[in-house]
Amino acid sequence: MRSDNQSFLGDPPKHFVLLGVSDRPWLELSLFVVLLVFYILAMAGNIAIILVSRLDPQLQIPMYIFLSHLSFLDLCYTATTVPQMLVNMGSSKKTIIYGGCTVQYAVFHWLGCTECIVLAAMALDRYVAICEPLRYAVIMRRTLCQQLVAVAWLSGFSNSLVQVVLTVQLPFCGRQVLNNFFCEVPAMIKLSCADTAVNDATLAVLVAFFVLVPLALILLSYGFITHAVLRIQSSKGQRKAFGTCSSHLVVVSLFYLPAIYMYLQPPSSYSQEQGKFISLFYSIITPTLNPFIYTLKNKDVKGALRRLLAKLWRLFRR
Repeated sequence: MRSDNQSFLGDPPKHFVLLGVSDRPWLELSLFVVLLVFYILAMAGNIAIILVSRLDPQLQIPMYIFLSHLSFLDLCYTATTVPQMLVNMGSSKKTIIYGGCTVQYAVFHWLGCTECIVLAAMALDRYVAICEPLRYAVIMRRTLCQQLVAVAWLSGFSNSLVQVVLTVQLPFCGRQVLNNFFCEVPAMIKLSCADTAVNDATLAVLVAFFVLVPLALILLSYGFITHAVLRIQSSKGQRKAFGTCSSHLVVVSLFYLPAIYMYLQPPSSYSQEQGKFISLFYSIITPTLNPFIYTLKNKDVKGALRRLLAKLWRLFRR
């Protein structure tokens, strides 16, 4: 009997129940509609950014190489989480299989850490463009950009792999209800019935490294950028220099502020109720807003989009 009980405690559940807002049924329909609209906008906006960054000859510079990867990351974010959320909200059965849950939090953490480093690489690009304009073409070579992107993806994958290896070993003692919209490592740790001190410590250390180190590099880059811009005599030149960085700063704020609140607080103070809505924000709201932020504030992207739409219109008329 004792061995049977140990086997039960060690066996993972076949599926998890994603609570979402099922405890507030009056919210489900309106949230379903909002998520569907944001999902369509996120997919359309990020696909458009990727297409113009890859196809338009005027955008073949480092800034848009990084931007296309950022849009691809945001595209994957929404594709990893939102379809499952929509299915669950549209049905009475709000479950996800154990394997699907594992893939979801593995991919989500891979993308999150990768985005931290991509945003830092974009800050480096802006620093070189403003502080070392004459050496920009020499420093920001295409090979360097590709290497930075490769480091970002591989680092994110390494972090995700560590988190997955530790999380799949957690027992749940028959617990299956996740108070979240999708599977995420903090929610899985909270659900476990075992001592999670190692998981909590590893998550805190890795997230602190992948969040705070890139953020420190971003802030350092913008410190040098601000110093360089304030030395420009013309107010028009200052506005132009700050204008090239404003979109990136807004995106950094939208990404880092929820991530810091979500992952860098002590495990004892982690609130699943607050956490699930913050997760919802950076899994769908931020990826939807990013392409519009870059489009509205960037004449090059707007011009490239117009040229792409004109080409598509001509092809359609044929």
